[in-house]
Order: sequence, then structure tokens, then C-alpha cells
Amino acid sequence: MNLRLVFCLSDDSSNKRVTANKIKTYRKTGNKKEGRKWVVTIVLVTFVISAMLQMIQSGLMNRVNLIMAFIILSIFIAIGVLFDIIGVAVTSAQETPFHSLSSRKVRGAKEAVRLIRNADKVGSFCNDVIGDIVGIISGSATTAIVIMLFSLGYFKSEFVLTIVLTAVVAALTIGGKALGKRVAIEKSGTIVFTVGKIVSFIAPVKEKNTAKPKSENAKAAKENDD
Repeated sequence: MNLRLVFCLSDDSSNKRVTANKIKTYRKTGNKKEGRKWVVTIVLVTFVISAMLQMIQSGLMNRVNLIMAFIILSIFIAIGVLFDIIGVAVTSAQETPFHSLSSRKVRGAKEAVRLIRNADKVGSFCNDVIGDIVGIISGSATTAIVIMLFSLGYFKSEFVLTIVLTAVVAALTIGGKALGKRVAIEKSGTIVFTVGKIVSFIAPVKEKNTAKPKSENAKAAKENDD
């Protein structure tokens, strides 16, 4: 009897270990598949956004005057700083305050929760993807402005002009992001909520339909009558 009990206990513990190992393997496989899918998605999105922005920048720079060229460059720098602020805010914000807003059906609350729960992906997209793309395009815009200034005869040395403008753009970008990070941490909830409201118009979180189908309700009613 004791031997049988020992064998039962050993079988039970071994089954639990097998089940736990299966769960771990499933989670690892799922995480790997999800990670690969995310990498492929990021690569494709980066390619499309980069191509579109580069086309816009190249098309505009060839048709505008010097003042407009500086304005376009400033816009690209501002976009990089703005998305950096959003990325930092999402990773810093707390999810709890948005649950009560979500229960009251406040627009943007559910989207804010989704952003915070996917903070790693949102941060990667905002800080890495958009940040790197805008940085590259800002460099191209800077080169176009250097060519404009040199062709107009304002500067004699293209080399010195390139160094000065590149340094100015780098200082504005890094300084803007440094200031933006402080704002993003202090006002993370407000920023995420604002972004959530914008996302609610573009890609809203769908309501889960908890109601049973009519056929199931009719079947349940019939069983109760019987």
C-alpha cells in the first residue's frame, strides 16, 4: 500500500513537471514567434515611412526657397523630439489611473491602457524607428541647405558650412530631447492620455462582446422551461 502511494505521488509530481515544462516551452515558442513578427513588422514599417518622408523632403527641398528649407528642417527636428517625448512618457506612465476612466467610458482611456501595456513596442517605434528616420532625413535636409547657401555665395567654404549646420542641428535635436524627457516624465499621464485620445480616432480599442448569441440564449431558455 505504501509503495503504491509512493508510486502515485511520484507519478503525480512527474506529470506536474512535464506540464510545467510544456508551458515553459510553449511560452518560449510564442515569445520567439511574436518577437520575429515584431521585427519583420518594424522593418517593413521603417522602410515605408522612411521612403515616404524622404520623398516628401526631397520634393520640397528642390522647390522651396532658403527660408522654407529651414522651416522644413525645423519641422523634422520637432517631429523627432515629439515622438521621443511620447516614447518616454509611455514607458514612465502608470496604468492604474486609466482604469477608472476606462470604466466610465472616457474617450482615450482604453487606448492609453493599451499603449502602456505595450510600452516596449511603443517606445521602440517612437524612439528608435521615428527617431532614427527623422535623424537621417534631417541630415539630408541639412545637406540640401548647405548646397543652397553655397550656391548663393553666402559662404566660401562648403566644408566649414557643413560642420556648422550639422553641429547646430545636432545641438537642437539633443537639447530638445533632453528637455522633452523631463517634461515626459513629469507629465507622463497627461501625455499618454492625449495620445490615447488621438489613437481612439485612428485605431480605437474594440469593445469585447460578452453577450451570448441568440441561438445559445434560446437553447438555455428551452432547457430552463423543461
